Amino acid sequence: MLKITEIRGMSDQDLADRLDSSKQELMKLRERFATRQLEDTSQVRQVKRDVTRLMTIQHERLLGLAKEKKA
Repeated sequence: MLKITEIRGMSDQDLADRLDSSKQELMKLRERFATRQLEDTSQVRQVKRDVTRLMTIQHERLLGLAKEKKA
């Protein structure tokens, strides 16, 4: 589980890479869950929250850049 301070310390490229890998991991977990091969079902929830945190920080940075350009 990623902490928000760790995510904010990442560069934009690291953030995008981590987001892609987390989305792929979530897809694999969902597949394993659907075929009843996943023993710890809480992993799905944890990865979903990580993806959401990553997307939130990515969006904040995008809005921050947009605000700087307007000023």
